Amino acid sequence: MGQNVLVVDDDPTVSDVVRRYLEQAGCRVRLAGDGGSGLAAIDAERPDLVVLDIMMPGIDGLEVCRRLRSTHPGLPVIMLTALGEEVDRVLGLEVGADDYVTKPFSPRELVLRVRSVLRRAAGPPPEQAPETLADGDLTVDTARRIARLGGLPLALTVREFDLLVFLMTHPRKAWSRNELLGRVWGWQFGDQSTVTVHVRRLREKVEADPAEPARVLTVWGVGYRYEPAAAR
Repeated sequence: MGQNVLVVDDDPTVSDVVRRYLEQAGCRVRLAGDGGSGLAAIDAERPDLVVLDIMMPGIDGLEVCRRLRSTHPGLPVIMLTALGEEVDRVLGLEVGADDYVTKPFSPRELVLRVRSVLRRAAGPPPEQAPETLADGDLTVDTARRIARLGGLPLALTVREFDLLVFLMTHPRKAWSRNELLGRVWGWQFGDQSTVTVHVRRLREKVEADPAEPARVLTVWGVGYRYEPAAAR
């Protein structure tokens, strides 16, 4: 892969295992043992991706992610969460994590998730969407991965960007959450609340009134669909 990855975890055993597997996959890896050190490391040298544990003393992973989303909105983040703690996974997604892996985890699975997020962050979304998408005052440059609303850039995460592009590329078609997990995330199975949270966050950024969405609509009993301006 060749990218720079920062691993922020207060468990040295976990950090060392993650480092070794990522280095074997071709990454350059730095380690930070707590949230404060992680933020300082990011300010010193912006990585290509952050692997971030939620449960840390001092500044926990959720707060680190919140701060990153205000200072580095496009920086990919993968959260490490406790097995079975759905509330942690949802909170991680709510504050802007692109993906999560539950502990105990397979290091190979983590490497696959890292590869997937880095690949999406570096290139065009899946299915080779058109280079430019437009819907009213919403425009998306898929090659440069820049979305604008009313001429102003939107601070979208990797997954939010991919979800927006996928929905805009398939207007008026209803997609179930399971279908979106497969088509956008590339997961054969997973927590469908991942999609729900990302839709909610996307609406907060592209809708005039997220409580009454006009673009990303809920299709009750099915999932979601994108409604272009011409159809409103």
